[in-house]
Amino acid sequence: MLVQLNRNIGARDFSATATDVPLNPASLPATTGPRPVVAVLGPAARIAGLAQHLPAGWSVRAAADLDEVHPDELVLFVGQAVRDVALARRLLPHRTQLVALVDDAAPAEMVAAVLTAGADACVRGGQPAILASHLVACRRRQLAGRWAQLNQQDRR
Repeated sequence: MLVQLNRNIGARDFSATATDVPLNPASLPATTGPRPVVAVLGPAARIAGLAQHLPAGWSVRAAADLDEVHPDELVLFVGQAVRDVALARRLLPHRTQLVALVDDAAPAEMVAAVLTAGADACVRGGQPAILASHLVACRRRQLAGRWAQLNQQDRR
C-alpha cells in the first residue's frame, strides 16, 4: 500500500517528497532567478573553451578589476594570483566564490599559497571541462551556504 502511495508515475517537477530526486542540476526545471556569471580576471585566452563546458544559462565575462565584480558572481583568477586572491577576499563579500587557475607546472607551494590567501578552489592546467566542474562545485557550495545561513538566522 505505501509503495503505491509514493509511486511517481507522472512527469512532475521536483518536489521535496518526490521519490525520483534528480541528481543532475541540469535536469531540474528552469528557474527565473539570476543566472550564474563567471567574472574572469586575467588573460581570457587561457580559458577559451570554458563557456562550452558550463551548464546552460551560465555566462563568462571579462572583468578589468575587482570593482567590476558584482555580488554573487564567481570570480576566476587566471595566472599567479596570490596577492589578488588575498585582496579579493578582503574586499568582496564572503559569499563570493574565488577560483584560481594556475599553470600545470605550478609548484605545490603556489597552490597552497593561493588556497591560504582565501581561494575556494585552485585548478592546475586549465582544461575547460575540469575547470567548469570546479566552478559548478563552487556554485553549489555558494547556494548551500545561503541555505545554511538562513537556517542559522531562524534559530536566533
